[in-house]
Amino acid sequence: MHTPLPLDLDYVRSQFPGLKRGWTFFDNAGGSQILSSALERINTFLIEKNVQIGGSYAVSQAAAAALYEARTAAMHLVNASRPEEIVFGSSTTALLQNLARAMQSQLTAGDEIIITISDHESNIGPWDRLQAAGIVLKIWPLNRETLTLDIADLAPLMSERTKLVCVTHASNILGSINPVRDIADFVHARGAKLCVDAVAFAPHRAVDVQALDADYYVFSLYKTYGPHYALMYGKYDLLLEQDTLYHYFYGKDKVPGKLEPGNPNYELAYSTCGIVDYLATLGEQAGETGSVRQKIEAAFAAITEQENRLTDRLLTYLRSRNDCQIVGQSTNRNSARVPTIAFRFDQREAGELCKAMDEHRIAMRFGDFHSRRLAEYLGLTDHGGMLRVSMVHYNTVEEVDRFTAALDHILATDVGKVMEDAGA
Repeated sequence: MHTPLPLDLDYVRSQFPGLKRGWTFFDNAGGSQILSSALERINTFLIEKNVQIGGSYAVSQAAAAALYEARTAAMHLVNASRPEEIVFGSSTTALLQNLARAMQSQLTAGDEIIITISDHESNIGPWDRLQAAGIVLKIWPLNRETLTLDIADLAPLMSERTKLVCVTHASNILGSINPVRDIADFVHARGAKLCVDAVAFAPHRAVDVQALDADYYVFSLYKTYGPHYALMYGKYDLLLEQDTLYHYFYGKDKVPGKLEPGNPNYELAYSTCGIVDYLATLGEQAGETGSVRQKIEAAFAAITEQENRLTDRLLTYLRSRNDCQIVGQSTNRNSARVPTIAFRFDQREAGELCKAMDEHRIAMRFGDFHSRRLAEYLGLTDHGGMLRVSMVHYNTVEEVDRFTAALDHILATDVGKVMEDAGA
C-alpha cells in the first residue's frame, strides 16, 4: 500500500459534533466522541425501519436488511470471512460474559483457562467465575522489567488441559501492542483457542482477524466512534459449537442469533455502517481507490501517522520532567504503542491533578481504569492511582500543547501552595 496522504483534520473534526462544545477530550479510552454518520444511521433506522425483523411486510424486511448490512459493515471493519461471524452486544464486558456462558458445556472440571495480569477486568472476570465449576485459572504474568508479555512465560503454563488463552491486544494502561499473531500461533500449536480483548486497540489500528488468526475478538463501538454498543468476532465453526443463550428452539446452527438473547439492538448495530462509511471516506482522502476493506486500511494508516505525532509530543514532555513516572514504554518506536498514556507525579494525588484539569476544560481520567489487577501488580494504586491521557486521531498537537501548559501551571501552583503552607 502506498504512503497515505495526511488526515484533513478540519474534515475529521467536522464529523464529530461533540467536539464543538469547547472541551478537549483526552479520555477517549473511556469513550470516544460519536460520528455524525453513526448518529444518522441510528436515526434512519428508528424513523424508517423501527420494527421487529422476521415479518413478511416490507418494513420488517427492510429492518432485517439493515441488520445484515450492519453485520456486513462489521465484517469489513475486522476483515471477517462472513457477516455471520459478527455478534453484537451491549458491551465488551457483556459479550465476554456471554461467551463464557456459551462455552461452559464444552468445559469439564480440570480444564484450564489462561488469563493475563495485564488485561482489563472484562477479559478476566468471566473466566475467573468458571472456577466455581472446577475450571483451573492460570495467570500469565507481565515481565516487570520490560512490561511486556513474554511467550517464554506462557509456555510452562500450558498443558494438554488448556482450552483457552485470553489476552488483550493493547493494554489500556501501558498502551503497548501485544503480538497477537505470534501468540495465536503458539496457542494453536498446543491445541488451545485464543480470545482477544481489543477495546484499547481497535480505535487506533486496522483490525484483521484473519491475519491475526484470533478465535474470538471483541471490542466496544462506543470507544471506536460509535454509540454505547459492542461487537464480537468469532470463527464461524467455533460459534456453531457454542450453547444457545436464547430460547430453547434456537438451535446450535442459528448463528449468530443464538448468542444475541433478546435480539441485538438494531439501531445501534446499524450505526456500524456509519463508522465504516467514515473510515472509507478517510481512505479515499488518503488516496485509496480500491475495495471498502482497502480504504479502511488506508484510513488507519493515516490515523496511525496522526496519532504518532500526538504520542511523541506528549511523551517528549513527560520525559522532560524529573518528577514524572511514565507507566509503560516512554518512547513510541515503530508505532509500537497506541496514544493511551498513563503517568504519575511524585507524591501527588492523581485525583486532585485530574480535577484541577477540569477547570481548563480538558477531560482526562485517573485511577486504575478497570485494570485493577495490573495496577496492583505494578504497585500503582496509592495516591489515587494513575493519570491517563487517551487520545485519538481527531485530537490535535495544539490540544496536547494546551494540556501540557495547563499541567505546568497546575503543578507550579500546587508547589507554591505547599511551600506557603510549610512556612506558615
